[in-house]
Amino acid sequence: MSRLLQWGRAIAERTQGRYTDRGAGFVEYAGLLLLIAAVVVAVLGLGIPGLVADAMRSAIGDIL
Repeated sequence: MSRLLQWGRAIAERTQGRYTDRGAGFVEYAGLLLLIAAVVVAVLGLGIPGLVADAMRSAIGDIL
């Protein structure tokens, strides 16, 4: 049996058989949490909140 045929059957079994995906599992949620944590750490590490606050103060000061 060729590799391509084996691969096709394996894919068909996983998408239609007992291995079908029934929702996100722990690994997907953990990965999402790690991604969000990395973004938060990067934003705080770069000092972006301070830059935004300074820009807002400057813009409000220019308006007033």
